[in-house]
Order: sequence, then structure tokens, then C-alpha cells
Amino acid sequence: MSVVDVERPAPPPVRTAPPAQRGVVAIGIAIAVVLGLAVANAAGWKMTVLYGVGLALGLVLFHSRFGFTSAWRQLITVGQGRAIRAHMLMLGVAAVLFAGILGSGFSLSGTPEPQLQTAGLGVVFGAFLFGVGMQVGGSCASGTLFAVGSGQTAIIFTLGGFIVGSVFTAFISPFIQSVQSVGPKVSLAETPLGYAGGVLITLVIIGVVVGVSLLVERRRTPPPIDQPPVAKGVLRALRGSWPLWVGAVLLAVLNAATLFVSGSSWGITSAFGLWGAKLLGWVGVDVFGAPFWQDPENAAKLTASVLTDRISVMDFGIMAGALIAAALAGSFTLHRKIPWRMAVGAVLGGILMGIGARFAGGCNIGAYFSGVASFSLHGWLWGVMAIVGTYAGVALRPLFGLGNPKPSDAVC
Repeated sequence: MSVVDVERPAPPPVRTAPPAQRGVVAIGIAIAVVLGLAVANAAGWKMTVLYGVGLALGLVLFHSRFGFTSAWRQLITVGQGRAIRAHMLMLGVAAVLFAGILGSGFSLSGTPEPQLQTAGLGVVFGAFLFGVGMQVGGSCASGTLFAVGSGQTAIIFTLGGFIVGSVFTAFISPFIQSVQSVGPKVSLAETPLGYAGGVLITLVIIGVVVGVSLLVERRRTPPPIDQPPVAKGVLRALRGSWPLWVGAVLLAVLNAATLFVSGSSWGITSAFGLWGAKLLGWVGVDVFGAPFWQDPENAAKLTASVLTDRISVMDFGIMAGALIAAALAGSFTLHRKIPWRMAVGAVLGGILMGIGARFAGGCNIGAYFSGVASFSLHGWLWGVMAIVGTYAGVALRPLFGLGNPKPSDAVC
């Protein structure tokens, strides 16, 4: 039978979104407003704007169900590349927007800085650990935040593990820095054409990835991606699911907005170590002895309000935005019973991601998304090694009661 004769699985049926949970929506809005006022009081208007960007990111991540963990898992298990192609759209749009901002040398917070990191041993090791952890833990960094906000209780264990792993790295920061120093810093924008050349190189790489994904998909005939419930008409913007391409474009725009307002691109995981250190301090544990917190800049963050930390404020916004979005979609649910194997896997996965993110200089957002958009070679290396780690993580998932997509499934 030729390739064109292969019968593809039928697309999944369209489901209608349940009614909005008005009480939860009201609670979510109240939380968002109180947090916004607290941020404005503690840190001023720029941080409040970034908090608003975080709220928007939470809405977009939930409504588009924009996944990183599931995208890599679907690609390697059954050859489904639709979500990976959405990644490439996101990266391409972000690269064009970042080129304009970085090339202009102007942001609301001074000269914007690209997320340029060493493409070497730290990324290879850290991204691999992160790839294993996100499959065992059930989510990535951005996925953890919007899943917690939308009521997926099991992911709280992942967030807890994330914090534990991040706190641990503060005690071994000199070793991490020595590993990160092995390798060169390479910017694709360092061409005769400058950022225009960086955009062209990035788009060529994106084209290759898209082509490979289409080739794999054609050969393996994967099941389609399960579609979340939708609402009809204008209500879809508030209550239903959004196409992946919409999520990709909006995430790129919001990352560029973060760069323009703050002078730095979107990141997530550095806040987890700060939260953990503050929690330990509240219960009487002295964390200032950790090498990471002996650095004057880091120590200042530890003594300041968490509402003055850019990454923390945006993380809070993502969770609040996802809470409101989930309640509007009628899908906010707290799971009271979580199988112990799944809980163990979530904690272990979170720990691996917390450690991996520090070695790699970031997570799927700070290193992969923002790194590629900043024309740093380490962003692409991070993505490759995360896929390698995904292979190992997928093999470990059944040990923790987690399933993987199969070619015979009706949907991924």
C-alpha cells in the first residue's frame, strides 16, 4: 500500500464547553486585582504592566493549551508534529519582533539585552535532565504554572519538586558555573547583515524543522491531537479553546512585550529558587550561607519583597490568568485523590527540572523560547537535548502510572 493510500484516523469530535463557573471566575478576578494592586504599591507601574503581561500569558497558555511537554512526547512516540510546528511559528514571529527591539537598542528599561548563553556542557546536561523531568513530572515550566492555576492539583507536586531542585542548586552554584563555562557563546545575529541575518538563519532552521516534522508525520500516520471543548461565536475568545497558531503568535507578541517593557525576555524558573529560599527563611533556616545567595545582587532579591522580582510577578500573573481562563471555560477542577506513583513522579520530575534549568541557564521558556528568539545558539541546543531527554522520560513514565500516545489511539 502506498503512503497516499494509508487511511488516517478520523479527526476527534468537537465538544462544547461546559457553562462558566461564575463563582470561581469572581474569585479569580478578585485575586488578580488584589495582586495587581499589591504589585503596583510595591514596585510601580512597569512591574504592574509586566504583571498584566503575565495575566495575558496565563489566558493564552490555557485557551490554546499550548504545550511543550506534550509536543515533544507526541513527536517521538507517534510522529505527531502539529504542536512542534506551532513552536516553530512562535519562534519565527518572536525572532522577527526581537530583532526589531534588540536592533533598535531601545526599551522602556534601557538597552534591551538578548538571552545569550553559552552553548556547551551546561546546556547539554541541564536540558537533558529537564527533558526527562518534564515527561516524568507531567509538565514543563510554563505548563506547571498554568496547570496549577487551572486547578490541576497533581501539578502542585511538580511545582514543589521544582522549588526543591532550584533551592538545591543554590548550594552548588560554583560547580554549576564551572560547567556552564565549558563552551562558546554564539549569536546567530553576529553576521554581516546583523539582526536581519540572524532572522534569515533562524527562519532557515525553522524551515528545516518544519520539513522534518512533516516527513515524520507522513511516514508514521499519527493519530490527531485531542481537541479541548470549544464555545461558539464570540464566546470562543473567552470560554473556548483557541487554535494553536493563535497561541503561538500571541505568546511571541507577549514575550516581545516583556522584552520591550523590562529590557529582558520572558523567563520562569529563577523565581522558584527565590520562593524556596524565602520559605526556608520564614521557618528559621539560614540560606545566606549558600554560595548563590552570597552574591550581592542575589542577596538583595532575597531580602526584598517578592513583589519586586520581575520573574515572580509574571509567574503570579500566569497562575491568576489561568485560573480565570479555566473558570470561564468551566473546567476548573481540584483533584482530591492523586495516585501515589503519580505524586512521586511529579515530585521527582520537578526536582530534575529545577536542577536542569539551572545548569542549562533556563527552562523551555528562558532558554529555549527566549534563547532562540534572541538568536542564541544555546536555545536550539537546548531544544535538541530536551528531545533526547524526552526519549528517556517517555520510557520512565509507565513506572509512575503515566501513559504514552500509541499509533492505535483515536487521538493523542
